[in-house]
Amino acid sequence: MTSDAPVLLSRYTEQLEKALRSALCGDSLLHPVLRYHVGLEDEHGASGNRLGKLLRPSLVLFTCEHLGGRLDRALKAAVALELVHNFSLIHDDIQDKDPTRRGCPTVWRRIGVAQAINAGDLLHSMALGEALESGIEALNVLNRATTAMIEGQAMDLSFEERLVDVAEYLEMIDRKTGALLRCAFELGAVCADAPADVRSELVSFGRHVGRAFQIRDDMLGIWGDPEITGKPKGSDIRRRKKSFPIAHAFELANADDRSALTSVYGSGSIDDKQVSTVMNILERTHTREQSGAHVRSDLQQAETILESLPFDPSGKDEMRELVAFLARRDK
Repeated sequence: MTSDAPVLLSRYTEQLEKALRSALCGDSLLHPVLRYHVGLEDEHGASGNRLGKLLRPSLVLFTCEHLGGRLDRALKAAVALELVHNFSLIHDDIQDKDPTRRGCPTVWRRIGVAQAINAGDLLHSMALGEALESGIEALNVLNRATTAMIEGQAMDLSFEERLVDVAEYLEMIDRKTGALLRCAFELGAVCADAPADVRSELVSFGRHVGRAFQIRDDMLGIWGDPEITGKPKGSDIRRRKKSFPIAHAFELANADDRSALTSVYGSGSIDDKQVSTVMNILERTHTREQSGAHVRSDLQQAETILESLPFDPSGKDEMRELVAFLARRDK
C-alpha cells in the first residue's frame, strides 16, 4: 500500500486478512494454491504479504458501518466478494495468457490450465457459502453481480474480433469492472438493512465511480507517463486493447481513419509506426480531452449522489478521498 493511499483501504485489513485465512484454511489439493493466489502465502506455503488493496471488501465494511450496521454481519459478505474477485482473476489470467500477477507466477503457470480452472471454480463455490452466512439477500446480490461480471468478460473477449462504439464499451465495463464495485456498496447496505432507496443510490454511485476508475485507467494505458506507470506511452495500443479512447475515436473518426483503425487492430503485432497512426487519429478526434471530460462527468455525478447518502460528514470525506485516489491512480 502506498503512503498516500486513503485510510479506508487500511482500516479493515487486519479483520479481512484474518477472515480470509479462516475461509481458506482447508488442506485439500487446491487450498494452498488458493492462499497463494490471494496473497496469504508464498510459493512455498510460508505466510506472505501480497494481499492487494482489498478495495471491494473494504467498501462492504465501510458502507455497512456508516449506515449503522454491524461489521460482524458484513464480514462474511465482504470475504465472499473478495473470493469472487479472485476467482475471476484466475480465469482472466488463463484467457489472457498472463504469466504473472503482482510479480509472481499466475495460478495456471504454477499448476496448469486444467487445475487452475478447478481452483477458480472452487473459489466461486466457497464464495457462495461465505455469502450465505450473511443472509439469502446478500447471496442474491453477489450472485447477480457475478453473473454480470462474467457476461462483461465474455463481451470483452468478443471485442477482440472487432472495434466497438462507446455505448458498447460502457455496457461492457459496467459489467466486467463495475458489477463487483457496485456489489460492494449494495452488500454493505444489505448487511446494514438499509432501505431500498439508499441501496439504489449506492448502486448508482458505484456505477459512476466504476466508470471513472476504468476510463482513467484506459487513459493511462495510452497517454500515461512511463516514469509513473512503468509502461511506455501507447502500451495499450501495442496490446491491441479496445479501451474507451479507441471506442471513442472509432465512433467519431472519418472513413479513412476508421479504415486505418480497423487495419491496425486487425491481427498481429503493432509496430511503432502503427502506434503513431493511432495516436494521430486520437488527436484528430480530440479523444484525450473527451475521455477526461467523461471521467469528470462521472465523478461529478458520483459527488452529487454522495451528498444525498446518509453518511456522516467524516464518512463522506473518506469516500471523496477514496474516489479521488481511484480516479488519479497511476498504476
